[in-house]
Amino acid sequence: MAKTTTAAAKEVTIDDLSDQIALLKKDIASLTEALGDYGKAKSEEMRDNARNAANDFADTGRLKAMEVQQQAEEFLKAQPGTALGIAAGIGFLVGLVTARR
Repeated sequence: MAKTTTAAAKEVTIDDLSDQIALLKKDIASLTEALGDYGKAKSEEMRDNARNAANDFADTGRLKAMEVQQQAEEFLKAQPGTALGIAAGIGFLVGLVTARR
């Protein structure tokens, strides 16, 4: 029996090998296409996540800027003299920095 199994294994033809190689090439092409599709899907997902995060940060920044503006307006109404002194001091420092150039 061992001789018939060995003989059968030796009788594999070139056509059989060619068919197997063609099948392997087809499988590799299919796997490559699947990996490419997966990569595209993941990159689109990551792009969408990044865009959503950027929009969230922008919205948070806008809210914080509005809060700061509201606090500044309240400070101006509550202490106009102090606000005027701070503005004059900042203007003086900006003048000194720009005059040196």
